[in-house]
Amino acid sequence: MWKGTAMANGWDGAGQLTERERRVVEDIGERRDELVALASTLIGFDTSVHPLDTPPRDEAALQHYLAERLQATGAAVEVWEPAPEEVAGSRMTPPGVHFSGRPQLVARLGGDGGGRSLLFNGHIDVVTAEPRERWTSDPFRAVVRDGRLYGRGACDMKGGVAAMVVAAEALAASNARLAGDLLLCTVTDEESTGVGALAAVAHGVRGDACVVPEPSDFDVWVACRGSLIPTITVPGRPGHAGMPQPHWGEGGAVNAIEKSLLIMDALRRLQEDWRTRSTHHHPYLAPGEIVPTMIAGGEWIVSYPAACALTYHVEYLPAQADAEGWGSAVEREISDWVMRAAAADPWLAEHPPTVSWAPEVPPSEVATSAPIAQLALAAGAAVGRPGRFAGLQNWFDGATFTRAGTPSIALGPGALVRAHTVDEYVLVDDLVATAQALAVLALRFCGSAD
Repeated sequence: MWKGTAMANGWDGAGQLTERERRVVEDIGERRDELVALASTLIGFDTSVHPLDTPPRDEAALQHYLAERLQATGAAVEVWEPAPEEVAGSRMTPPGVHFSGRPQLVARLGGDGGGRSLLFNGHIDVVTAEPRERWTSDPFRAVVRDGRLYGRGACDMKGGVAAMVVAAEALAASNARLAGDLLLCTVTDEESTGVGALAAVAHGVRGDACVVPEPSDFDVWVACRGSLIPTITVPGRPGHAGMPQPHWGEGGAVNAIEKSLLIMDALRRLQEDWRTRSTHHHPYLAPGEIVPTMIAGGEWIVSYPAACALTYHVEYLPAQADAEGWGSAVEREISDWVMRAAAADPWLAEHPPTVSWAPEVPPSEVATSAPIAQLALAAGAAVGRPGRFAGLQNWFDGATFTRAGTPSIALGPGALVRAHTVDEYVLVDDLVATAQALAVLALRFCGSAD
């Protein structure tokens, strides 16, 4: 793949704007305060992730607020609660998933015909604001300090959602009619399962390409890694920890925590093995990782633990996916390494570990030569924010749309290092530049009807 810059693409900044593009860019600059106000309003809706068995928060209120705003542009808007069966059967879908109180939204600004359709997608959910006492100000009452908009979701990604909405509003208010349709889709559940975008795809939301204004810091994300979460339960045999124990073959206790170290060592060696394989290198993504994130074992402080559960977070590359783009091949390899390590230990050979898998999110990749990737890079440069092709080391909803036939990239404000943190913020200048870049991109991708 080609690691390009805007200059390599033939674009040298704002001087490459057409007169029509320049007018829209200037209009968005004049909407600066309006953009900040919209982002602040979105931050004020508490849409933080929560367990499925608890009541929804402000997801529905936020979606209906956006629906009214987008309807004012002349867009055809639909807000709906998907039925659970619409996402059933996917490897992404957890048991008991539902959308009660957590609707999805799609708005369509119809083009005049003959152009390509472009989808803007963003998620409205945010991670928890805890520990709230460490925030300088209320995480759900946005505030601007020194040119930075603070609040939970300012960076990830209510700022990006506000930017795409204002871009659409500016285009609708201008005389620059698009030839192709412009769609906006806001979804729930990205921070937890990804089923919001999955439900949108099942509902028929698609375009010729998609842009997700995640905090890419104006780089263009063309790839992301997939994620798997296995839990490996290692059996032991309980017994009194204060008493000498005979050999386990004679009925003695077995320490499950100590046996789990054999499994951890095996998976550490597997990760090292991945990094030696030529097929496990990518121009924009780090090699796959197998990271232990949780360990739970023991029943009493004076007892040998009867079991020890190891939970891992596994990131894998697009090249490691199976023929359908999922992580089944990675699952088999991890399970094989676990079982081979167990077979080498007499106790575990007779009492093998069990491996269970949480729902996964798959990797994806869009060629840098794709029109949406090339035009996104150029649009950023055209508004003074040149970037490079890059990849997201984790995952985003663009992968779901890409898998469904809508090639999707990310281009947005802020950097991921500011996401999920105390005093999360995004630069106001970045919000404005993102809205401008998205508007220019829409004009170039969808084409002009006049």
